[in-house]
Amino acid sequence: MPTNAVSAATDFSPITLFLQADIVVKVIMLGLLAASIWTWAIIVAQILKNRRAHAASDRFEAEVNEAGINGNGTKHLAIDTSPAATLFKAAMAEWSKSVRVRASLDKDAARERIADVLEGAIESEVDRLSERLNYLATIGSIAPFVGLFGTVWGIMRSFTSIAASQNTALSVVAPGIAEALMATAIGLFAAIPAVIAYNRFGHAINRFEARLVRFARYLRGNLSRELDAL
Repeated sequence: MPTNAVSAATDFSPITLFLQADIVVKVIMLGLLAASIWTWAIIVAQILKNRRAHAASDRFEAEVNEAGINGNGTKHLAIDTSPAATLFKAAMAEWSKSVRVRASLDKDAARERIADVLEGAIESEVDRLSERLNYLATIGSIAPFVGLFGTVWGIMRSFTSIAASQNTALSVVAPGIAEALMATAIGLFAAIPAVIAYNRFGHAINRFEARLVRFARYLRGNLSRELDAL
């Protein structure tokens, strides 16, 4: 066998395996690589989003705690887009509507409406923070099976080559099997970070939701006292 042929047969570098792979396996590998890139893009974007949400809410909650519900600490309310500010805006908007006509004010109904508005605002903020996590769940669930499909397809192609050449030497079947297994490896490369990130972000969002619930209770308590004073 010529030296070049021997070298090609024993070259198991990822690039060589990709170039020698069947078109179906190539498409699967490229799709899984794209999924891996998309996964990391989502991970980086989610980390930045979570940090911004925490930092902005920290700042706004500190202002409210320092100045009170009706104090000057909310002077930046109109341009503040933090989750805490969103809750505050929703509660104060409902408060304004409820106390507009004090003669017919039902305090218990007003408290219930404010609680409902705050609950809806929390749900909206949680949905906004977790809007891309479903992509991570999808990639983490299906990427290994897509890679496995590429592996099965590649192994079928290797067996077909064995039957056609009537040669069962390892040097003949090894490249095709290596190409097939590489598809599964790329599938796992895409799926493992996606699953880990999905679980970690899910936990972080649950903690942030609990924080918003605590802030909502703070707002409800203060607004309830304001209602009692009317």
